Amino acid sequence: MMNEMTLPLAPPIAPMLAKLSDEIPEGEGWLYEPKWDGFRCIVFRDGDSLELASRNERPFTRYFPELLAPLLRDLPDRCVVDGEIVMPAADDRGLDFDALLQRIHPAESRVRRLSVETPASFVAFDLLALGDDSLLDRPLAERVALLNSSLVAAERPIHLCPQTLDPAVAHRWFTEFEGAGLDGVIAKRLGDPYTPDKRTLVKVKHRRTADCVIAGYRVHKDGNGVGSLLLGLHDDDGVLHHVGVAASFTAKRRAELLAELEPLTHDAIEAHPWREWAQHMAAAEAEQRMPGGGSRWNAGKDLSWVPLRIERVAEVTFGQLQEGRFRHGSTFVRWRPDREPASCTYDQLEVAEPVPFARLVARE
Repeated sequence: MMNEMTLPLAPPIAPMLAKLSDEIPEGEGWLYEPKWDGFRCIVFRDGDSLELASRNERPFTRYFPELLAPLLRDLPDRCVVDGEIVMPAADDRGLDFDALLQRIHPAESRVRRLSVETPASFVAFDLLALGDDSLLDRPLAERVALLNSSLVAAERPIHLCPQTLDPAVAHRWFTEFEGAGLDGVIAKRLGDPYTPDKRTLVKVKHRRTADCVIAGYRVHKDGNGVGSLLLGLHDDDGVLHHVGVAASFTAKRRAELLAELEPLTHDAIEAHPWREWAQHMAAAEAEQRMPGGGSRWNAGKDLSWVPLRIERVAEVTFGQLQEGRFRHGSTFVRWRPDREPASCTYDQLEVAEPVPFARLVARE
């Protein structure tokens, strides 16, 4: 299918990237939109040929068959569109990233079944080519205007991304849409061209801290030192759940952590609350969240871990809580020797009210 296309832009195309900011930029010339928590996807359409490509140039077409007919229905005959594949939650409580991950599966029968049981949606936010014309050098304001006119009749499961020039609306989205699992807000300059693989966008994400149990670690991929710390929080019944990892340590700090945590490895497994994780390799199938489940996105990734006695507490950053765990990576801030592991519970976290998916794409 890819070789049949005669578009001015051929797959793959690297998407624009964003740099992190603590504040939503204000002033003239900014366009704001929600930051979606899904799979970045560039859609190439040339007549009846359709190709869905991920940010890392992985083919998405086979994983989301339910989007193909609607995209052919709603997109211009020849175009390239930048957007996001998202998964509306079955209970209408925003987005469900865990369900989205389930779609990256080698078995076509499973993908087909899930496409009916948990259908995905596509949110379009930029137009990179139309007809015989590449739009990469056109300013964002022109690209967005063409996108809005081209997809004016778009309907579920294809949506135009809500966008605004009003920073007050962007601040409202930042707060209100967190309950739907959105990451924050993206700010783009109206006069900018499309710059593939360059960090010319601005993203503002939710960042908070929490005190978590350090229940184990994974060795760094180079085999030297601690690559990530496994984080745990207790529920109301005192059960310790795996909620994420803290990583991004320097090489020096990885080696220091390995030596610092070594005494806690002694006799750690005997009374460890996650000692049965080896019998629960798929975390999604376990009642209690445990580390060690396979990675659907990277089947070769080593997720083995070293248990530690439940004695250490650390303060870490996190962006949002979804389905009982931190979405995206957390960052180590400091040790908390003044905190007991049993005091690290979910109730210390702020949880936003859920927002229906229809509210997210209402463009109001």
